[in-house]
Amino acid sequence: MFLVSSKTEHSSQSKRKRRDLFGMFDGYDSCSEDTSSSSSSEESEEEVAPLPSNLPIIKNNGQVYTYPDGKSGMATCEMCGMVGVRDAFYSKTKRFCSVSCSRSYSSNSKKASILARLQGKPPTKKAKVLQKQPLVAKLAAYAQYQATLQNQAKTKAAVSMEGFSWGNYINSNSFIAAPVTCFKHAPMGTCWGDISENVRVEVPNTDCSLPTKVFWIAGIIKLAGYNALLRYEGFENDSALDFWCNICGSDIHPVGWCAASGKPLVPPRTIQHKYTNWKAFLVKRLTGAKTLPPDFSQKVSESMQYPFKPCMRVEVVDKRHLCRTRVAVVESVIGGRLRLVYEESEDRTDDFWCHMHSPLIHHIGWSRSIGHRFKRSDITKKQDGHFDTPPHLFAKVKEVDQSGEWFKEGMKLEAIDPLNLSTICVATIRKVLADGFLMIGIDGSEAADGSDWFCYHATSPSIFPVGFCEINMIELTPPRGYTKLPFKWFDYLRETGSIAAPVKLFNKDVPNHGFRVGMKLEAVDLMEPRLICVATVTRIIHRLLRIHFDGWEEEYDQWVDCESPDLYPVGWCQLTGYQLQPPASQSSRESQSASSKQKKKAKSQQYKGHKKSGLVPGNHMVPNSGQ
Repeated sequence: MFLVSSKTEHSSQSKRKRRDLFGMFDGYDSCSEDTSSSSSSEESEEEVAPLPSNLPIIKNNGQVYTYPDGKSGMATCEMCGMVGVRDAFYSKTKRFCSVSCSRSYSSNSKKASILARLQGKPPTKKAKVLQKQPLVAKLAAYAQYQATLQNQAKTKAAVSMEGFSWGNYINSNSFIAAPVTCFKHAPMGTCWGDISENVRVEVPNTDCSLPTKVFWIAGIIKLAGYNALLRYEGFENDSALDFWCNICGSDIHPVGWCAASGKPLVPPRTIQHKYTNWKAFLVKRLTGAKTLPPDFSQKVSESMQYPFKPCMRVEVVDKRHLCRTRVAVVESVIGGRLRLVYEESEDRTDDFWCHMHSPLIHHIGWSRSIGHRFKRSDITKKQDGHFDTPPHLFAKVKEVDQSGEWFKEGMKLEAIDPLNLSTICVATIRKVLADGFLMIGIDGSEAADGSDWFCYHATSPSIFPVGFCEINMIELTPPRGYTKLPFKWFDYLRETGSIAAPVKLFNKDVPNHGFRVGMKLEAVDLMEPRLICVATVTRIIHRLLRIHFDGWEEEYDQWVDCESPDLYPVGWCQLTGYQLQPPASQSSRESQSASSKQKKKAKSQQYKGHKKSGLVPGNHMVPNSGQ
C-alpha cells in the first residue's frame, strides 16, 4: 500500500481526520547524480498542480486521495536517471524518458548498464547471480558500519567539545568549507559525486509529537564538508527549523528509502496545515530533483574499510631521532589513522600517530633496502600475534631515474623544516639514498651527529629549488647565526662554495586540488599528531597550503601539501569517532604557550642546540568518541 496514515488518540474527530492526511505518497525512485535540480521557487497550496485525472482514486478513513501507484506513478529513466511521471515516459515498459535515451541505451547497452550500476539501480538477474558473494560481503560491511555509528551515538555525550558546533561556527561567520572532493584519501573522497545544494534526502522528522520515529523529506541548503544544512520540504524560505547533520550518517537516506522500508513520511507539525494535498505537493517538488544514489550508505561503508589492522608491524620514523626509523606495531585504526606503539615500549605509551598513507611509515625491511638508518629492536623475535604489514599496503612513491643528472651531497635547496612546519629554510642534501630518497639537513641548526636529518623523497612537495620562496614571496628562514641579512642565495652559495640543486629535478606537478583561501577543514597538528583541529587555508602557493589553526597565533601555522593525508573535510571527526579540537580560547592559548616554551627548551637540549619552535610529536593516546 502506497498510502501511510498516522493516527492519534485525540478525542476530536476533526483532529483525527487531520492526522489521516499525513499519509504520504510512498513510491519515489531515486534520482541519479546526473539529473537537473528542481526549481527553488516558492509554492503555495493554490500553485500545486492537480494530478492527472487518469490516476486511481483511493478512499481511506473517509478521505479521498489521488496518488501515483507503482504502475502509473513515478519512474526513473534507465539511461540518464531523470525522474518523472511514468505515463509521460517512452516505450511500453516506461524505461526511458525520451526516444534519445532509448536509442542511446540500445546502441551501447554495456555502457548504459555500467551507468545504471553507478546510479545505484538494481542489476539484472544474471548480474545478481554473478554478484552474490560480493553482495554478502558488502552487506556485512554495511552492518559493521551501522554498528559503529550506534556505538558512537552511545558514547557521544562522553566527549567534551566545549560547546563547539561546526554548523553554528560556519553559520555565524559565513565560512566556507573545503568540499569532500578535495580529500581523495578521506571516506567518499573519490566517489562523492554530484551531492550539492538542492539534493533531497529523507531524514527523521523531529518536529512531530508522534510516539514512533517518522521521516520527512529535506533539501540541502548548504554543504560544509560532510555536513549539510537541511530544510524540510514545505518550509520554503523559512529557516526556523533548519538543522545541520552529517550527510554520511545512518539516519540520512535517498528519497524512496521510506517507501522501500515501510517507514512513514509525516510532514512537520509546524506546517501540517499548509497544504491539503501533500502528495501532489511532493510529486511536483520531487519531479526532476536529485537525491543520493540508492547505494550511498553502502559506498560510505566500503570507503571506511581500512586494510591496516592491529598487530601489524611497520617501520616508522623515530620521533626522537628523525634520521632513523624504528619498528612499531599498529595499536588501533581510526578513520585510516594509525596509533603506532614502538615495539620496545613496555607500557605501550611510547606511540606515534599518522595516517596509513603517510610518507613516514614503510614496510619492514625498507630502511635496509634504501640505506636509511635503522634502530634495531632489543626484542629478538616477534611477539605472539604480531606480523609484518604486506608491502603493497603502503603509499607508493613515483619512480625516478638516478642514472643521469641527479641530486648530489652538498647541494643546496629550500625545504620545510620538519620540526617547525611554519618555516621554509635553507637546507642541504646530506646523503643520497636509493630509490630517490634524500637525507636533508637544515643549515645552521644541525646536530653534530646528524640525528636530525630528515628523509624526503626527490618528488616530495616539501622540498623546493633555490629561489622558490623569493619568487613566491614567502619568507625564507636563513641559517641560524647567519648575519649577512637580508639573505641572498647568490652570496651564500659563493661563501659556502656550494651549488644549487638543478631546478628540473624537483616535482613541478600541481593538481587541480580545489582548495581556496578561507576554506575551513579539519587538520592534524603535525607537531602534536594525535590532535586534529579546526583549521583554515590562509594561503595557497601552487600545491602548497598554509594551514592556520583557528584561535592560535600564526607562529603555529603549518605548510602542508594539498594531497596530504593529514587534512580532512569538515565533519570527518564526527564521522569516524575521532575527537576534534575546537578553536583555542584565550586561556588555553596562554597555558599552551607556556607549555610550548618549556618543550622548546627541553627540545633544544635534546637536539644539541636546536632552535626549533615546534613541539616534538606527542606520545599520548587521543581520546575519541567512537571507541
